[in-house]
Amino acid sequence: MNDPVHSLVKVLESYRGRDKVIRTLCYGSQLVGGALSEKTAGSSQMGKSLLLFSAQLSHCRTVLRLFDDLSMFAYSRSYGLGGTEADRVLRWMSVLTNVADQLYYPCEHVAWAADAQLIRVESDKWWTLSTLMWGLSLLFGILRSVRVLLLLKRRLRKPGHTRQIDISEAHVNRSSEVRLQLQAEVLNILSSMADLSNAIHWMPPGFLWAGRFPDWLVGLLGTTSSLIGLYQMTSSSEGETTN
Repeated sequence: MNDPVHSLVKVLESYRGRDKVIRTLCYGSQLVGGALSEKTAGSSQMGKSLLLFSAQLSHCRTVLRLFDDLSMFAYSRSYGLGGTEADRVLRWMSVLTNVADQLYYPCEHVAWAADAQLIRVESDKWWTLSTLMWGLSLLFGILRSVRVLLLLKRRLRKPGHTRQIDISEAHVNRSSEVRLQLQAEVLNILSSMADLSNAIHWMPPGFLWAGRFPDWLVGLLGTTSSLIGLYQMTSSSEGETTN
């Protein structure tokens, strides 16, 4: 039986794991704070404190991302044009996602530096550009996951696949792996759709539902995607330990 405290400590030991925990606390605080702010005066004060706490955690994550450009570049360089990817659609969806992710970081850095008065530029347009890059990355990721789902379902529907599963343990294991991949891609889509909804909310007014979400809804969507990310991280780490 896994010890929850030990699992949490293990997650916090890595940069990515710590970021996911901070992200969950950030959006969770915004969810509760936004809900409380709409109630009585006493609850409203507590809600404002939680919203301020959420803003500080968000700022913390922004500062930490100042050091992510190089690791993202290394990943993009290693993937290249996806020569090892068998499916052409998956390959280009991944390349476009990597390009959007790579451009996201410098845009956000400039916006942060402008807000910190380190450089003299308008920060608003750079925040909009960084949000746009994030939104495009999420959109490409959703399309890629949909493509993967279609390919996986096609594999499950191959003629004779069910008959082979009945007589071969190896095929049983392969079928189980495919279904786990299906579950992972569905979770990816749900997580990305929640984040994409928030990304659109943070775009300039007049674009779809930009600026129309209350704080609690932004927190709910962000908390949902964050919990999915934590679940996937802990599940993969447990799988590696078991294997």
